[in-house]
Amino acid sequence: MARALTIAGSDSGGGAGVQADLKTFMAFGVHGMSAVTAVTAQNTLGVQAAQELPVGLIEQQIRSVTSDIGVDAVKTGMLSSTAIVAAVGALVRELRLTRLVVDPVMMAKGGHPLLAEDARQAVLDQLLPQAMVATPNLPEAEALTGMQVRSVQEMRAAAVLLHERGARWVVVKGGHLRAEEDAVDVVYDGREFTELRAPRTPTRNTHGTGCTFSAAICAGLAKGYPPLNAIRLAKEYVTQAIATGPRLGQGHGPVNHLAGVRSIW
Repeated sequence: MARALTIAGSDSGGGAGVQADLKTFMAFGVHGMSAVTAVTAQNTLGVQAAQELPVGLIEQQIRSVTSDIGVDAVKTGMLSSTAIVAAVGALVRELRLTRLVVDPVMMAKGGHPLLAEDARQAVLDQLLPQAMVATPNLPEAEALTGMQVRSVQEMRAAAVLLHERGARWVVVKGGHLRAEEDAVDVVYDGREFTELRAPRTPTRNTHGTGCTFSAAICAGLAKGYPPLNAIRLAKEYVTQAIATGPRLGQGHGPVNHLAGVRSIW
């Protein structure tokens, strides 16, 4: 069985973070492991509290699973601080975790910050150069590039800049791009652009879409799929997950992580 590791924060509501990643790994038939970076108290209405874990404990979680079970692919989510980003980047390099998906999580859907502003440079310096795939949404792409990203053309320009920072494949996610009728993601590999489009679903149940998408890419890479194939499959999966999301909670509910399980297997 392929093995995937998520290095991310815990979501007590079960819709995002480590919980979403592990559900997604299982949907793809991949054994999921986790290194928890922070614990959050959150639900569909937002994040009520958050606490980082000690860097040494995060490092030990990663060493524990890699030294025994092994890791075919890894993804990062909420890393919270410069110290955590630096420690994770160093371990990725030391342990030669080459199939790395970097989801530069910066803000919860309700607006709660999940990455310190001074840690953004560490993401650019420590993680992007090692990323096989990077998956920023529009606000994250703006924060990492310093440019406005409000159109497909600007998404392409941002993807080029992030590729130049070292990410081999960049997926700029366009879920926030309301000017487009479809949900469009721009993929760039340093040579050509690919646009992945899917119909938008009118729903408020979109909590955890970014985590789910990056985890699905990670699962595909763990199973040996080429990056573009893994990205395409992840797009299909998350589109179904949004369209069939359960109506849970009073705010932004989770997506359906069981979407399309039979067809994937």
